[in-house]
Amino acid sequence: PIAQPLASRKLTRKLYKCIRKATKHKQIRRGVKEVQKFINKGEKGITVLAGDTLPIDVYCHIPIMCEDKSLPYAYVPSKSDLGAAAGSKRPTCVIMIKPHEEYQEAYDECLEEVSSLPLPL
Repeated sequence: PIAQPLASRKLTRKLYKCIRKATKHKQIRRGVKEVQKFINKGEKGITVLAGDTLPIDVYCHIPIMCEDKSLPYAYVPSKSDLGAAAGSKRPTCVIMIKPHEEYQEAYDECLEEVSSLPLPL
């Protein structure tokens, strides 16, 4: 219910693909604590959150932090798919994709689409 802006099915696929590429180059931050730490340090990237995480209190502060630092973020439907895309057996609720020249094209495409999603009021 609070998962706004929710990525479309097509964008979700693109984000998972970008996460897989980023994982190969170790350009990924995963988990609430790690993502939070690097947002505070001022690191740039796309933040991807899982929409089915309960309780919501676990990570409800992350979108606000992203907005303060003007970082793009989007929700995807499933945390288990998010964990699988990052190459782990465990589900994860937050992932940050960092830019890297190896997959810059895919990253820019995702960045553009995530940025154009309507932000919640």
